Amino acid sequence: MSDEREPTAAEILEWRRDGVFLPDGKATPEEFPSLKNMSAGFLFNGVLRPLEPAPPEYVALPMARSDMELVGAVGQWNMLWESAQFRRRFFDMDDLPKPMAKIADLGDVNVTFVPRTRARYFEYAPLFHLLPKRVLDMFGLPLLRGGQWPFMADWAGIDDFLPTDFEARLASAWAWTVWPHLMSGSKMKAFSADDPIRLLAHNLDFWVPAVTATIQDRLRDFPEVDKGKTPSPVTLEDGSVLAGAIAGNPRMGGPVWFGEDDAQDAVVETVDAADRTGQLRGILDAVRSHRVEDDFSSQWSYAREDFERKLHGKRRKVTVKLVELTDTIPVQGPESEVLGNLVTNDFLALMDARNQQIVVLLNSGMTKKTEIAEVLGYANHSAISKRLAQIRRTAEVYFDGT
Repeated sequence: MSDEREPTAAEILEWRRDGVFLPDGKATPEEFPSLKNMSAGFLFNGVLRPLEPAPPEYVALPMARSDMELVGAVGQWNMLWESAQFRRRFFDMDDLPKPMAKIADLGDVNVTFVPRTRARYFEYAPLFHLLPKRVLDMFGLPLLRGGQWPFMADWAGIDDFLPTDFEARLASAWAWTVWPHLMSGSKMKAFSADDPIRLLAHNLDFWVPAVTATIQDRLRDFPEVDKGKTPSPVTLEDGSVLAGAIAGNPRMGGPVWFGEDDAQDAVVETVDAADRTGQLRGILDAVRSHRVEDDFSSQWSYAREDFERKLHGKRRKVTVKLVELTDTIPVQGPESEVLGNLVTNDFLALMDARNQQIVVLLNSGMTKKTEIAEVLGYANHSAISKRLAQIRRTAEVYFDGT
């Protein structure tokens, strides 16, 4: 019988807090902010590298901290990010937790699992961990220990320690950080709160794919762990060769960025990546020139007509432009709508009073396995029309008051 006493609730809480918060004196510009990656080499002797990695898809799963089986499996799955669509081949389907097994059973899909939490910290963690201490202080955000990408585990239960308005504070802090790269020479305070570019800067979901691309680009420059592997074709159990894949050593892990200067470089890279993942420059040019090409897919024609008819019901002279941002990285969750092989996420509405126009951007990305949403119960065929109606009601109030 052990003489060691059980820790008290207060002690456990203090341990958890210590795992979440960084002591103020350690947040030096030389070392903070930071984001790190753990090498797959800790658990795997090799990886499969696709010659053409499939675009990543993010799937939000309910993930209780106490569900050690699911947490452990997700951590192993995610750390194989470099194997992209081939990572399921490292696992026995019978050993995967049921939510993951359903996805893996769909075939070779490049899926990264993230937990859905109240604060949505893990979805936005890469953006948070680009912010220096002075920006965190400015917007009342907590000083957290360095971040980890991709998501591995939530041992401390970080959601319990974050402010209820964490997402809103982070959006403001990120917008303040990225603004000089969008509108150099013009301070954000010179623009109204509803300025289209200002709204885009605050939209965290728009920036997540871009920062993900930045992280992966940096990690692909890391050296390999010497596991004795030489690049070679992948032979399957039946003797056939896996097409489009090469076996090799896993890459080392380490800091993705470390300190203010490095993080600032990563911000610039994220802005550049936003043009690839979210057509950033096209949006900025359209708003700046006040000429937005109506490039909405025909499948939304009825929704567009209904939107315009109702918005113009009181003879408002407002130009409606609906622009679809295709080939963005899809994030499949409860807010997604799936039609065919297209995953559509939330709209971003940019209301421009000066030019009497409303620009509605639909963030969409192609997915080869739309069954993902159905398997997780996320398939939703009314979200888009509901969101359009919400935007229309907001626009009516907005333009009637301007």
